[in-house]
Formats: sequence, C-alpha cells, structure tokens
Amino acid sequence: MKSNGNNIFTFIFILIVIGFIAGAVYILYYSQSTEELDEEEVEISNEIEDAISVVGNLKMGISDYDTMNPLLTNNREIINIDKLVFEPLISITPDYHVEACLAQSIKQNSEIEYEIKVDTSIKWQDGSSFISKDIQFTVDRLKEVNSVYSPNVRYIDSVETPDSETAIIRLTQAVPFIEYYLDFPILSSAYYINEDFYSSNKIPIGTGMYKIASIDDDNIFLIRNDRWRKLKDSTPRTESITIHKSVAMGEIFNSFKLGNIDVINTYMPNYSDYVGTMGYNKKEYPGRDFSFISLNCNDNILNNKEVRKAINCAINRDNIVSSVFAGTKVASYSPLDYGSYLHDNNLKVNYNQDEAKKILENDGWVYTNDRWQKNIDGYVRKLTLSLIVNEDNPERVNVANNLKSQLAEVGIVLNVARVNTDRYYQYINEKNFQMLLTGLTNSISPDLSYFYGNNNLSSYYNEDIISKLYSLDKFGEIEKQVYEDVPYIGLYRNKGVIVLNANVGGNFLSNSYFTFFNFNEWYRQQ
Repeated sequence: MKSNGNNIFTFIFILIVIGFIAGAVYILYYSQSTEELDEEEVEISNEIEDAISVVGNLKMGISDYDTMNPLLTNNREIINIDKLVFEPLISITPDYHVEACLAQSIKQNSEIEYEIKVDTSIKWQDGSSFISKDIQFTVDRLKEVNSVYSPNVRYIDSVETPDSETAIIRLTQAVPFIEYYLDFPILSSAYYINEDFYSSNKIPIGTGMYKIASIDDDNIFLIRNDRWRKLKDSTPRTESITIHKSVAMGEIFNSFKLGNIDVINTYMPNYSDYVGTMGYNKKEYPGRDFSFISLNCNDNILNNKEVRKAINCAINRDNIVSSVFAGTKVASYSPLDYGSYLHDNNLKVNYNQDEAKKILENDGWVYTNDRWQKNIDGYVRKLTLSLIVNEDNPERVNVANNLKSQLAEVGIVLNVARVNTDRYYQYINEKNFQMLLTGLTNSISPDLSYFYGNNNLSSYYNEDIISKLYSLDKFGEIEKQVYEDVPYIGLYRNKGVIVLNANVGGNFLSNSYFTFFNFNEWYRQQ
C-alpha cells in the first residue's frame, strides 16, 4: 500500500509538472504569436495607410488671370501659387524666420555691400544650371517694371557677378534686415536671352517643387519637377495641380461646392455666404493688415502714459471683432502678432474696466459730474478726447462708434470726428490729432521704425528703444517697454482662410506670406 501511495503521489507530481510546462509553453507561444500578430497588425496598418487612395491631381482655381510670370503678375493668388514653381534667394518660414533658399550664403562686406554665394548644382527646370547672372537679370527686370516685388529692389544700386557662383549687391543706402527683402523669385537669364522678357510667350521656368507643364484658355497645369533638389527627401504626394481659370471668385466658390475645386485661399470675410458652413475643412491664419489707434504722445492729456494705459485697458477687442466684424477679424495687440517668432504671445492687455478706473484714480483723476477731471498745471482738465476717422471707410467708422461706447462705460468721453480722405491724411502728415484710427499692412521685414523710430506717427520718443530697433535679440525688450508706454493701441487684423475639400489632408502651416507651406505633404484622398 505504501508503494502504491508513493506511485500515486509521483504520478500526481508528474502531472503537475507537465501542466506547468504545458502552461509555460502555451504562454510563451501565445506571447510570441501576439508579438507576431502585433507586428503584422502594424505592417497591415502601414500598408493600409500607404494604400489610401491618394488622387494624383489637386484642383485649385483663380480669377482675373494675367500671367504666370512671377515678376509681371499682379494677381495675388498667382503670386502665391508661383512660389511652388519659382524660388527666392531667401525664403521665409511659417513663423517668419529667414532661411537660405537659392542663396548658399550671404556675407556683409560693408554697410551697403553684400556678397551672395550660390550653388550652381541647382538646376532650372530645363536642365541648365542656376548661376549668379540669374540674380543680376532678375534684379534688373524688377527695376525696370512695376512689379509687386519692385519695392524689394528699391535700394539696390547694382549687382555684379565676378563669377558664376558670386553676386555682389550694392545698395544706395543701408537697409535694416536686408535679408527679408531678398525673398523675390529668381528667373533664368539664359532662358530669355533671345526673348523680349515682357512680351515673351514662353512658359516661364523655375527651380521649385513644381513646373508649369501647360497653359491654355481654361487651365494651368503644374507637374512635379523631377529636377527639384529636395525631391529625394521631400517628394510631393500630389503629382500634379490643375488651376482652373475663372471669371470671378463666385464661380470658384460654386465650383468648390460642386467638388470641382479642392482648395481655395481667400481673405474674403464673407466666403461662407458662398460655400456654406458645413461639409469642408478650413484653416485660418492671421493676416498682416493691422488696424490700430495712434495716440499723440505730445498732447497735453495723452502725454500721460497712465491715461493711455487706462484707455488701453478699457477696450474690449473681442467685442469689436464680434459685434462689428462678426468674427471675420482677429483681435490684435502688437505690430508683430501676425505669427512672427519675435512676438511674445504672453503680452496681451487684459480688458478690465475696473482696472482702467483704478489706473485713473491712482494717477489723481477724480470722477465727478459723470466725467473724469484732474488739475494739471493749474487748470482743471476733463478727460474728453477726440478720435479722427476717415468717413470714407465705413468699417472704421463703425469701430470708432464702438470705441466711443466702450470708453463711455468707464467715464471717458470720446468724440468721433469723421473727416474726408484728404483731411484725414492731412491730420496724419501734420500729426495734428489726439487719437487717430488707422492701419497698415505689416511688411515681411520686422522693421518697427514706423512705430517707434524718429518722427513716428504717435510722436513717441524713447531713446533706449530707438537704439534697439535693429537688434532682433532686443525685440522682446522693445515689446515689453511699449506695452508699458502704450503709444499705440492694437485692435484687430484681417484673417486668411484656406477652404479645403473634406478629403484634402496634410500638414498645414499657412501664413500670409505663403499659403502652401509643406505642400509636399498635402494630398487628396479618393
């Protein structure tokens, strides 16, 4: 019996061991199978992603077509599209840095002389080499014609080309941030050697991502440039682009609704009136049309920065954007807040009526008989101000009336003076105003001398700021100081919108300089 008991125990032990081994084998096998399955799933997932039916052609539309020659066109959207075909010496990044493009390097030899080196291995779309004479040719053409890029070469006196890799640019005067002015497209000198540049019927060639394959009465057809130097690392997913010519934007919007156009770039605030509000995607970006109030720092009331700060604090920009513009503008606080890397996004003025009143009280103003007053140099001054606005600009008139209502809520009386255009510019030229509602289009260059340099619109003078105006690493200090001094009050700026077919994908980094950043990653699914 004892022997049988031992045998039974041994048998049970063996079964347990076998069970453990079988379990371990199963777990190991299952684990390996799962890992293999996971790897297979990843591979399948990647295959599915790669197998997404990407349409080789993307469709766009333009109205008011004139020419695809980037130096001669006056069409804003052609200028935008042309950047896919033609390249500049210096390009601008999505956050408005400058980076080398066709220029391999730029060296400053003196205050007015710059030496540019180019890479002659870069090929034009006809296979010829890019050389320094192409820079000279382009600058000379821009100085002869009224082009959107003519202001870029306004201060270029001459271009010399001692060899095929070197261009020497001499200026008529020192130009701050000259690199930002070298963003004009370069054209081939050899291509037009036997042509009248201004009347040539040849399809222009570039060095960019796409080339113009054909132009007819109805369409412009672009195809990938197989000589583009970045093709290996940044192959465009879209093989070709068809650009439909239309008579008017309304026709383009209608084609978009019908699915015949995939992408529209527009600054029209009422675009949704044409395409509706659903069934498509949109990407908005701040424009460079900046509207602001200029405060006369020589005025006997506004020379007090505490008053300027109180006014700034009492203005609700979001209210202006929503009530006057129905959300088609974007609130703006600074000449640099169009997306520039130089702007500190944390510098915003908090709308606070109580704070505005507190600032005035702390500065010695007394609120009595429904208005603020203060004894200044022996005279009782009342806080009653005048705002000049151009009566021929109905949008700004509405903004001025909105501002009047907002300031009234904190007891500041604002009289709106509507004047005709001639009188308006007389006020600007003579700087004879208390407050002026105005605006401008910010340059690509970060030059802030218009706002804070000598003889600026607000008669604002700060020697420390003037000394820093041309040092990019000091712009943070400049912004902090002018936020404290408030010579100008930023209000709003325009918005650009890319309207996209729901099937269009990609990494969208658009700004007002170039809609099609990262276009090599844009695509349209079936």
